[in-house]
Amino acid sequence: MGADSTLSIPNLGQTPITGSKISRISSIDLYRGIIMIIMCLDHVRDYFHTDALKYDPLDLSQTSVLLFFTRFITHYCAPTFMLLAGVSAFLSGQRKTKQELSIFLIKRGLWLIFVELVIMDFGWMFNPSFPYLMFIVIWALGLSMILLGGLIYLPRNILLGFSLVLIFGHNLLDLVQVPGQGMGALLWGLVHKQSFFQFGSEHYFVGYPIVPWVGVMSLGYCLGNWYTKDFDPIKRKKNLLYFGVGSLLLFILFRGINIYGDPNPWTVQSSPVYTFLSFLKVAKYPPSLDYILITLGPGFLFLAFSESWKGKWVDIASVYGRVPMFYYILHIYLIHILIMIADGIFTPVPWTAWFLKDPIWFSHSLNGSGFSLGVVYLVWAFVVIALFPLCKWYDGYKQANKDKWWLSYL
Repeated sequence: MGADSTLSIPNLGQTPITGSKISRISSIDLYRGIIMIIMCLDHVRDYFHTDALKYDPLDLSQTSVLLFFTRFITHYCAPTFMLLAGVSAFLSGQRKTKQELSIFLIKRGLWLIFVELVIMDFGWMFNPSFPYLMFIVIWALGLSMILLGGLIYLPRNILLGFSLVLIFGHNLLDLVQVPGQGMGALLWGLVHKQSFFQFGSEHYFVGYPIVPWVGVMSLGYCLGNWYTKDFDPIKRKKNLLYFGVGSLLLFILFRGINIYGDPNPWTVQSSPVYTFLSFLKVAKYPPSLDYILITLGPGFLFLAFSESWKGKWVDIASVYGRVPMFYYILHIYLIHILIMIADGIFTPVPWTAWFLKDPIWFSHSLNGSGFSLGVVYLVWAFVVIALFPLCKWYDGYKQANKDKWWLSYL
């Protein structure tokens, strides 16, 4: 599967580098890089926090404010992946025919699904028997690309309408239930319901149903025109500001009305702080309308204000944003290895317990594992810093070898 030597969509949606109508906007790399760094915090918490297997960090009856926001801030990761992948798809299509772009997206999507079900499944569990097939974020990204490969043939206004209808209307699907363990229930789970399934000896976990993720990616595709070379930067900033402020105002409206937009209404808690946390506690699986608004809104604002930012920290964070899939794969494997070492030395849990039989989020064989939230933050910093030299090297290698088509896979 070949790729254009100057235009590519790396697996988490990297912005193309050159082209007659395309300029690289550094704020996209910066935002993606920050998101990749934040994402690592959530995965370190999954493996290292002593309470990670005991309760949901968003459970207001048990969580602390710090733990709540440690989890909540990572809500911004998946929507950013999806939106910017759509932007990159549009930019890549500027030097391709629609048919070439469609084939490109379909092939890339199939590759991502393979990465999810083979490379990442093993990384999460370290179990060569693959007791679970897990359909989580990379799967959703891949299937969304495949579907986008067909959707790009729609006129832009119709595609924009489709995206907005899917984003704003998909919570109506909450009313649809397909009970049981049959194929129909599995297919509905892949569409709109986080679910566990078992067929014979095979287990399946659907963590990221495809709706409304494909709508977020197609929305990014519709907005991709803002990042072409000829688009007025001042107008781009205004558009991003309008979308950002509008998304946040709609979030406040829908969340305040408390009737539609999220399956879990907010409630008055024992203190104003926890009432505010209840207001922010939105559903991610599948992502509710309120979830999408509260995550994409600040993202649009960040992209609007950060376009002219410069400095060493911008350069460092942007490195992670230019090699997202490379970093994504490495950080899961490194975190998993580190918890095996840490538990083997400091807790009663043997390192062999981390050859998991169940997904980490639902494992019951790790009682006694884990460390304080402070240790979680220290390990997070270590993982991010430790991977920087490799990411920096790989970024330089990609820039120096743009003619190697296989680099677009990683």
